[in-house]
Amino acid sequence: MKSYRLSELGDAELRSLIARPRIDFSSVFSLVNPILDHVRQRGDAAVKEYTLKFDNVQLDDIVHLVADLPDPLLDAHVKEAFDIAYSNIYAFHAAQRTPETNVENIKGVQCKRVSRSINTVGLYVPGGTAVLPSTALMLSVPAQIAGCKTVVLATPPAQDGTICKEVVYCAKKAGVTHILKAGGAQAISAMAWGTETCPKVEKIFGPGNQYVTAAKMILQNSEAMVSIDMPAGPSEVLVIADKHAIPRHVAADLLSQAEHGPDSQVVLVIAGEGVNLNAIEEELSKQCQSLPRGEFAAKALTHSFIVHAHDMLESINFSNLYAPEHLIVNVKDAEKWESFIQNAGSVFLGPWTPESVGDYASGTNHVLPTYGYARMYGGVSLDSFLKYITVQSLTEEGLRKLGPYVATMAEVEGLDAHKLAVTLRLEDIEGRQVSK
Repeated sequence: MKSYRLSELGDAELRSLIARPRIDFSSVFSLVNPILDHVRQRGDAAVKEYTLKFDNVQLDDIVHLVADLPDPLLDAHVKEAFDIAYSNIYAFHAAQRTPETNVENIKGVQCKRVSRSINTVGLYVPGGTAVLPSTALMLSVPAQIAGCKTVVLATPPAQDGTICKEVVYCAKKAGVTHILKAGGAQAISAMAWGTETCPKVEKIFGPGNQYVTAAKMILQNSEAMVSIDMPAGPSEVLVIADKHAIPRHVAADLLSQAEHGPDSQVVLVIAGEGVNLNAIEEELSKQCQSLPRGEFAAKALTHSFIVHAHDMLESINFSNLYAPEHLIVNVKDAEKWESFIQNAGSVFLGPWTPESVGDYASGTNHVLPTYGYARMYGGVSLDSFLKYITVQSLTEEGLRKLGPYVATMAEVEGLDAHKLAVTLRLEDIEGRQVSK
C-alpha cells in the first residue's frame, strides 16, 4: 500500500487521492443497453437466455412465489444467527418510524405529512463470487416494516438452478413475495419493465457489480418509470487508527472489505505518532495469505493506500473529504469524535466495533453509498421504502386569514387563475356573512 503524509500534499494531490478509480461507464452502457432492451421486448425468454449465457444455468422457470417454496433446512446455529440478525435489523428499522404531526401555523390552517409505502419494490441480492443472504435481510426487513405489498427479490441461481437456502430462509421470514432467479443487468431489467412472470416494480434496491449499477442508472432515466436507492461503486472502508489500536485488528478490518473483490478500496489513516505500522503491514500480509479470498484482497490492496495525519482532527477532516462507505474509528475515546464526522455511510466507533457487525447483525443497514456519494446520500433505511404526502386543510377562518397573502403572491407572479381560486372563495365567504 502506498503511503502519504497529509502535511506534504497540495490541493491537487489531495483531490487526486480522494478520487475513486474511474469506471468507464460509456463502454459498460454499450454492453448493458442491448440486454435491457431484449428483456423489455422478450421478457422471460430473454432472462433465461442471458442466465444461460452468463451463469451457465438452464432454467425452466425464472420466478417463484415465496409462499409456495418449502421451508429450507438450516443447521441450528446458522438459523439462530440469522434469527438474531433479523430481530436486530427489525428493531433498528422499526424505531425509524416517525409519528404523524399536525402543524397549525395560522388558526384554521392545518398542515401535516403522512407516509405511504411504495407498493412494489425490487431487491437485488448479488451472487457471483459470494452468496449474500445478509443483503436479503438488509433489504427485505425495512420493506416488510414499511408495508410494501409486492416484494421481488432477484438473485443469481446456483449451477443446479436452485437459490441459496439461507437467502430463501431470509426471504420467507421477511415477507418477500417473489424470487426472481436471475442476476446482472437482465434481473434489473426484468424488475424494471416486468415480464410474463416477474411483477414490474417501482423502486430497485441493492448493491451489485458495474453492470448492475449501469442498468440501474440507465433504467431510472427511462420510460420504465423506476427509481433506485442510490448510486454505488465498489465496496470500501477507511480505518483511523492511533497508537492504542491493536495491529492485527486493524489489518483484519482492512481485509474484511478488501476481500469483497479486486476493485474494492481500503484506506488506513494513521492518527498521530506511535502507531506500529510495520506490525500492521506484517499482519496484512500474514492474514491475506491465509484467506480463501486472499487473491481478491491482495489485488484490492494494490490500489489502496495509507495516510499519515498529524492528529485526530486532521484524520477526520481527511475522512470527511474521502466520504467512505464504512468508517472505523479505532482510537482511544472514539466516541468523543462522533460529532466531527460529517460524511460516511456507516461509522464504527472504538476498538471492539469491527465493520463486520454492521454488515451482519448489529441492526444497522449495510446497503450504503460508496464512491464518495456519502457526501450527499445516506444508506438504505425505512424511509427508503416510503414516500411522504403532504396534506392541508383550511376552515373558512383559515382561508380568510391566509387567502389575501396567497392572492397577493399569485398576482406578483402573474398567475391569475391561482388568484381567482382564492378570491372567489373569499367572495363567497363574505357573501354568506353579509346574508346573515
